[in-house]
Amino acid sequence: MFPERFSNLPAYAFPRLRSLLDAHAPGGEVLHMTIGEPKHDFPRWIVDIIAEHADGFGNYPVNEGMPALLEAMSGWTHRRYGVDLAADTRFMALNGTREGLYNAMMALCPETKRGKLPVVLVPNPFYQVYMVAALSVGAEPVFLNATRDTGYLPDFTALSEEVLNRVTVAYLCSPSNPQGAVASRAYWAGLIGLAEKYDFRIFADECYAEIYRDGPPVGLLQVAAEMGADPERIVAFHSLSKRSNLPGLRSGFVAAGPESIKAMKQLRNYAGSPLPMPLQHAATAVWQDEAHVVENRRLYGEKYRMADEILGNLPGYRSPEAGFFLWLPVPDGEEATMTLWQETGVRVLPGAYLSQEAGGVNPGKGYIRVAMVAEKEEMARGLNRLRDCLYG
Repeated sequence: MFPERFSNLPAYAFPRLRSLLDAHAPGGEVLHMTIGEPKHDFPRWIVDIIAEHADGFGNYPVNEGMPALLEAMSGWTHRRYGVDLAADTRFMALNGTREGLYNAMMALCPETKRGKLPVVLVPNPFYQVYMVAALSVGAEPVFLNATRDTGYLPDFTALSEEVLNRVTVAYLCSPSNPQGAVASRAYWAGLIGLAEKYDFRIFADECYAEIYRDGPPVGLLQVAAEMGADPERIVAFHSLSKRSNLPGLRSGFVAAGPESIKAMKQLRNYAGSPLPMPLQHAATAVWQDEAHVVENRRLYGEKYRMADEILGNLPGYRSPEAGFFLWLPVPDGEEATMTLWQETGVRVLPGAYLSQEAGGVNPGKGYIRVAMVAEKEEMARGLNRLRDCLYG
């Protein structure tokens, strides 16, 4: 009575964490450093915009995004990446990028490739929706370990011809969650070259692209335009959740080739969940404003420096290039998480909860993920407790 393809899914990371910790008392003031939910202030002026357009809650929303919203997304893409993409044919508004990362697979992944079961490439560790989307279309997820040896990004060039010939979609998160690694221009170009040679699409999850230290990460749309790549191979996802501290607004977008967008719009007509119109008006204004993003990045810059000061002398510590997670090496992530909780009250996430075993190895097992989203003072307390408990 139930589909077998979902029968072996591991428990989702956060229910799994609750099962691990909640039967045990915390060893101090509880400090949450688990989930990547931004805590910096969002642009408060959106409240007035929502109120101004509140009558729109009485209407069905525009399914693919109202024209002004799509124009705002197109304008932001031009300013950020220097590419000009038609708003009406190259963009679709999303109810958060998780929805898009899942439904794009439904719309764009073929049932077979060269008469064989399709393969979907997934970086390991990974955002769990990648795996479930692959399973939902009957594809085989192939996990590519992203470790220190590979620069914390998957090595797509190490795949065999047999696997590459079956690939239909390759997911890549840059800046990566959880390691904070950034794909270079050369890295993107190499992946695009593989996609053109072996006939597959790239799904680029770039939700952390506006949180960085030194310079803005290069993006898939940018490199594809420079190469003159087939736009139907390029599917890029962006969000206001991290950029603008608005995870509850549920506003993101997908940019892709016109035929890909057409296919996604068609599926959305039947199975989509569009953003309410007052929120579309708010999102339009937020995509057009950069001042709050600059301030957000400044606050994260202070946290990067704080983490370096507190943890920088620890063996194996690596300061992230971008994003807002620390990926810290420990002998065993689950044991370290339990010890930290019971002795200090600091709550982190075992790295193994974000990864799968591949090649006989779970690349997250010897790590914990620490979210740097709390206010600075709280984060300082948490990092100092963590250092003294696990590394003291």
